[in-house]
Amino acid sequence: MHPILFEVGSLTVYTYGFCIALGALLGFGYMYWQGKKQFGLTFDQSNTLFIILVLAGVVGGKLFMIFEDPALYLYNPKKLISGNGFVFYGSLLLCIPTMLWYFKKIKISTLGMLDIMAAVTCIVHGLGRIGCFMAGCCYGLPTDSFLGVIFTNPVCQAEPLNTMLHPTQLYEATFIFCLLSVLLFLRSKKKFDGQLFLIYLIAYAAGRGVLEIFRGDIQRGFLIDNILSNSQFISILVIAMALYFYIRLNRKSKLLNQKK
Repeated sequence: MHPILFEVGSLTVYTYGFCIALGALLGFGYMYWQGKKQFGLTFDQSNTLFIILVLAGVVGGKLFMIFEDPALYLYNPKKLISGNGFVFYGSLLLCIPTMLWYFKKIKISTLGMLDIMAAVTCIVHGLGRIGCFMAGCCYGLPTDSFLGVIFTNPVCQAEPLNTMLHPTQLYEATFIFCLLSVLLFLRSKKKFDGQLFLIYLIAYAAGRGVLEIFRGDIQRGFLIDNILSNSQFISILVIAMALYFYIRLNRKSKLLNQKK
């Protein structure tokens, strides 16, 4: 599509980076607004949280690239730093313990803040997937569907060019923004703190598992060739763990309400 947003002299602004930056800015605004409103989160605390999550996201996203091609990155680790791309699940799975540690450190409602961070994640991730579409990464399989798109720009990462492909990036972005709408709708109806975050994990992992069927970038890695991708396997684990904690917290909430 349009991997380069614009160029001014020697300065090149890439659409993917712009979308990520926009998502981070909007996500930070929502996190600070809701965090301050609900739990008294200060601007300095929000700023610190933002910085450490960016760092955790980059580290996690890069490290999980090893699973895509272990031989490539283990024998040439410099490619992790010099190469493009991130693995979303890597970023998410490292950001979760980072948030738990930070919320405990500043003595703020951990589960309540996680509910806020579910929406923040959707904002950043959804816009990031639009950036993926513009860059041509995370592309889909060839298709004859009316939904298919053709990538022609040689700078795009999509393969093959000039062929109708499933716009899996837009499928996922649409799904994520729909999920965000559901989370915002449920915000005032939740039964226990942490519910929204767990719903996000379960719903996203399930949706991601389905969307993987239409992905065409085989370099993302497979646990079982062309049957079970790395992301699908991680999705299964995420759903199992999130369901466990959902049932546990829901049961605890019911017991507390019975005692009142």
